[in-house]
Amino acid sequence: MNKFPSNSGKQILNVALADDDEDDRLFFQEAIEDISIRTKLSLLSDGQKLMDYLNLPNIILPNLIFLDLNMPIKNGMQCLKEIRSNPKLNDVCIAIYSTSCSENDIEETFVNGANVYLNKPNNFSKLRDSIEKVLQINWQYHTSNLNRDNFLLRL
Repeated sequence: MNKFPSNSGKQILNVALADDDEDDRLFFQEAIEDISIRTKLSLLSDGQKLMDYLNLPNIILPNLIFLDLNMPIKNGMQCLKEIRSNPKLNDVCIAIYSTSCSENDIEETFVNGANVYLNKPNNFSKLRDSIEKVLQINWQYHTSNLNRDNFLLRL
């Protein structure tokens, strides 16, 4: 798993969010703009649009995808399985970003290769802090030590 680019200098972290809720996408975008880490954010409104985006020729793949589970057309679990079965996407880190607190959802996303599970916070400052914490994770270290204890991000 590759490390995120350093945020010193001109490196930009490529981040994608797949979420069917327009308000949640706007809220997320505002939060990420409020963080001092340089990012390029791609917003996608469903799982099929995410997969189409990831399969574009010559795309600069995101370093990190925030993936909602409950979406129409193709849900987050289907996307997770498809991403993890595609060798081209091996280095993409996936943060499940969902309102679900279901132990079954958390376990299933862990088993299927997500890197971290983040419950959607209910206010802006918690959202900003949560996104910032996920962006600051040293993914090279984190993914080599994946376990249930550090999978669910609690703030």
